[in-house]
Amino acid sequence: MKMAPPSIVTLAAGLTLLIPSTTASYAFYVGRSLTAANATLVGGTGEEVSSHWLQIFPPANHSANATLTVGVTEDAVLPGVRIEIPQVNHTFRYMSMEYSDFLGFPAPLTNGGVNEKGVAVRDVWANSRQELYDMTPNPQTGLQYSDLARVVLERASTAREGVQIIGDMIAKYGYADYGGNSHLIADANEGWVVWEFSGGKGLWAAERLGTDVVRVLYPGYIENFPVDFQDSEDYMGSSNIVNFAVEQGWWDPNGSEPFNIFNAYGYRVEGENLTARDGGNKYMSQAALEEATLAMVPVTEADVRERVRDPRISDDEAGYGQVVSLFQDMDPDTIRIWNAPTGSVAAPFIPWWLGVESVPPEYGEHRYLTTGASASFLNPDFQLQEASQFAGRMFKRVLYYMCSNPNAFHPLVTQMLTSFENQSTTDLEWVEKSAQTLISSGQREAAKSLLQFYSHTRASKALDLGRTLTDALDGYIKLSGQWKGPVGTEINDAGEGAETVNCLVGFDPDQPAWKQPSNATRRRKDAAHSSLILP
Repeated sequence: MKMAPPSIVTLAAGLTLLIPSTTASYAFYVGRSLTAANATLVGGTGEEVSSHWLQIFPPANHSANATLTVGVTEDAVLPGVRIEIPQVNHTFRYMSMEYSDFLGFPAPLTNGGVNEKGVAVRDVWANSRQELYDMTPNPQTGLQYSDLARVVLERASTAREGVQIIGDMIAKYGYADYGGNSHLIADANEGWVVWEFSGGKGLWAAERLGTDVVRVLYPGYIENFPVDFQDSEDYMGSSNIVNFAVEQGWWDPNGSEPFNIFNAYGYRVEGENLTARDGGNKYMSQAALEEATLAMVPVTEADVRERVRDPRISDDEAGYGQVVSLFQDMDPDTIRIWNAPTGSVAAPFIPWWLGVESVPPEYGEHRYLTTGASASFLNPDFQLQEASQFAGRMFKRVLYYMCSNPNAFHPLVTQMLTSFENQSTTDLEWVEKSAQTLISSGQREAAKSLLQFYSHTRASKALDLGRTLTDALDGYIKLSGQWKGPVGTEINDAGEGAETVNCLVGFDPDQPAWKQPSNATRRRKDAAHSSLILP
């Protein structure tokens, strides 16, 4: 989900390059006019080393003096101190994928999810220009990216209200960050991109996405922005968003160029003439991803699942996959969200509803990739939880087996995953119709029990699928003589700037990073990559 400023990497050939960290997140927004079911579609993932787990947060009432602890610690790349801010009297029910680690950002963290009002949130990296990074106070204070996503889920009844909440929080308490960030907030009627900037100046901007828009954030971006945005229903921002750019000389109000948020505040990579829609860090730009999505109109949930699991962006860094359908006049208990327990290139999406009240232990928090697991023993309260199988770990194994022979295994695994999801999709009609009938007849608890039974059943079947895949791939690889032992002695990668496992798009794990094609070269090869092993 996060992307720090570029690190300097010295290559074996004696060259020194600025290589951005490849840890990030992406999000898809498809307006309901472009969808087959007349529902806003939101998809994406969080990209962190951390373990990820599914969690349901019930609605809650809070005392008048209740507070939240927000912000970052002294361990963050931009050091800060945590502060207490007031909690509201009532917070909404929501479902999200949680995770445990980002440097100096205390757990639990969230990239977003969906709440009982039908407001979905996605958190996506969007770095600020270097000057803003450099002027950030030390220590910094305020809400960080996960805090902002969580307060939107807890408090927002519409996407527009979610934007206003972010703006109010930044104005009152400040913004603490790692270099800038963005959020995609959506409901059944519209979406919003909110871009928050480093510097401690309270800078943020937001653009409305209509029902006939496809937007992919990788990173988040906003381009032309009206200087009189306060008079527009389609834009919001901090009161200083225009004037500060003028004061710094980042935009000339007397020049011929319109005010452009990316040009004024976006991060630049020296030697690369990136545009707002070509700032991605992997094998496809935002522009290419948007065009690929538009080619699917009318877009279905299955289409967005296909986009989210596209191996050109879904790899070892993808902590999970998520797709949400936002219909008008939804009953809160029937709001549906598809979650894959790890990167969806190697894991099935499972349907969940907000009426579900529990998550099977196999999909809850485990020690695999959880911060501190290698330096401490298990909390006894978690002994049965930890004894259960972990879905995230199981499907990571599927990914690594796939990467041993991607041309052979990737198509087979993808077909099995999509077939599993197609079975779920076929069942949705009777499951949801039955739940709606029960709700209409006053049997809401029975409806919720039905939805929970179905989600838990599919979650169990997904584990069966994972065991079948890992056993079959392990046996085939060993019996056919394809097993290869590790080379070297270090099981972890080289850190900042190192490539992670993404063998499905031509990266050669047996070659050092400096012999691989550059990220810029990969972006220019968007079209060429479409002819690889993709479906």
